[in-house]
Amino acid sequence: MTASYASLFRTPEFTPLFLVSVANVAAQTMAGLALGTLVYRATGSPLLSAVSMFGPSLAQVLGATLLMSGADRLPPRATLAGISGASAAGTAVLALPGLPIWGIFVVVLAQGLVASLGGGVRWGLLNEVVAKGAFMPGRSLFNMMSGLVQIAGYAAGGVLLAVLSPGTVLLLAAALHIMAAIGVRLGLSARPPRASGRPSVTATWHANALLWSSRPRRHVLLALWVPNGLIVGCESLYVSYAPADAGTLFACAALGMFVGDVTVGRLLPPGVRARLGVPLLVLLATPYAFFALRPPLPLAAVAVAVASVGFGASLVQQERLMSLTPGELAGQALGLHSSGMLTMQGVSAALAGSLAQLTSPATAMTVMAVASLGVTGTLGVLGSGPARPRRGRGAVLDVRLPPRGRDQPPPSRR
Repeated sequence: MTASYASLFRTPEFTPLFLVSVANVAAQTMAGLALGTLVYRATGSPLLSAVSMFGPSLAQVLGATLLMSGADRLPPRATLAGISGASAAGTAVLALPGLPIWGIFVVVLAQGLVASLGGGVRWGLLNEVVAKGAFMPGRSLFNMMSGLVQIAGYAAGGVLLAVLSPGTVLLLAAALHIMAAIGVRLGLSARPPRASGRPSVTATWHANALLWSSRPRRHVLLALWVPNGLIVGCESLYVSYAPADAGTLFACAALGMFVGDVTVGRLLPPGVRARLGVPLLVLLATPYAFFALRPPLPLAAVAVAVASVGFGASLVQQERLMSLTPGELAGQALGLHSSGMLTMQGVSAALAGSLAQLTSPATAMTVMAVASLGVTGTLGVLGSGPARPRRGRGAVLDVRLPPRGRDQPPPSRR
């Protein structure tokens, strides 16, 4: 039986983890918009603006290959508090007046490297905190929260940037990260790591190789990383497409993501949901193909809102990934998903920015959308799409991982 959202908030430690995530998402949203605006005002470059906003994602590939074993081998509370504290420090440094562009990117990449552990630790902890069968609704609730907070964060960020400097908005974001770190220390209990042994590069590579060795897991990870990463490349061009109204486009995209998460995570029955992975990815990309016509702001806002409903595909894919992963690798699998997805988003932002530099933001969006549709179509033709329902043992909604040591044959967007 699917857990209700109300019952999740009655679960010990779920509410503190949820509120900490609210603070972090709000901080990241405000900081990203402020930094993108600051860099665009200083350089006039769509490429540099896009990379400044999504550059931390590029460092995720280093985290995934070097640090990700820590997702299961480090104590969750201390790790999450440390990540929030480091994010606060980095964001405060970005607010320093006169910081050169190269210095901004050094800080941005360092932030991404530190944050690369966050997804694995956070979602692995969520899987421990909630009851059996409640991970999917819990993850859905976090996604919905992310959408709502991004709507509010981009709207508030746009208003603040109209009256304050980007540096001041960055300092406000740093304060939110500090609040998150305090919330972790006060609201979560100390838990032992999920797996024994020290984090190491060797352990990270070994576990990644094990996760990648399964063809079904490999295809699910590719479906989580590539199609939506390309569409985030489109989003990275909002500032250069509509410099004065980028906050509106980001807010509309977040609203669409919220609607998709509610629909997929709560309203659709399991059998229907399991078949919607590919159709949702098609929906995610198709509206951006029409940016070749350079729609005015009202039509562009509708297009990005409709497209972002397709981000609900990630819930279908994460559910499938969880069903294919042994318990002792839960954190690393979710961290690999998160880091790979964010890395692809960073690469796509750089690619989209480069295309926009050579052509125009509208043309670059169209190219990225067509590429996303091509990847989705290829996955569908190969029969490896994430929409394939799980057969055999286990209900679709029972996505809690099996006990440690038991493997079964073949969870920012975002």
